[in-house]
Amino acid sequence: MEPPVLELPQSFKDRLKSKAYCHIATLMPDGSPHLTVTWVDTDDTYVIINTVEGFQKLLNMQRDPRVAFDVPNPENPADVVMCRGRVVEITEVGAREHIDKLSMKYFGRPYANNAWGAADQKRIIVKIAVEKFLGRGRR
Repeated sequence: MEPPVLELPQSFKDRLKSKAYCHIATLMPDGSPHLTVTWVDTDDTYVIINTVEGFQKLLNMQRDPRVAFDVPNPENPADVVMCRGRVVEITEVGAREHIDKLSMKYFGRPYANNAWGAADQKRIIVKIAVEKFLGRGRR
């Protein structure tokens, strides 16, 4: 039986809508952890990240939806919300527009090419349901 999906506290939603970054851990095929840093967002129900088709974190989430992540306060990195959850949706619908929204949030301009050539690849939105808050996320 899967754990229940938790409601996101307003303080956490506010953090997700700020310029905070997300460190997300996924599981490699051999069970070892894979950790990446990413931009983060919310639709007020789920934690949302935007990635690229073929990236390791996406391959891992497609195979095993369990994830752990943290979202430090951009003003005080010691103030961190830690979570465990699972991927509930992976879609390319609206992903290109979403990466522009994230780029505007973080840099004040639409998304541009980057060093990995990801701008030319298919963008993907991943929605994550929070199943457990750890540490400061419990408040």
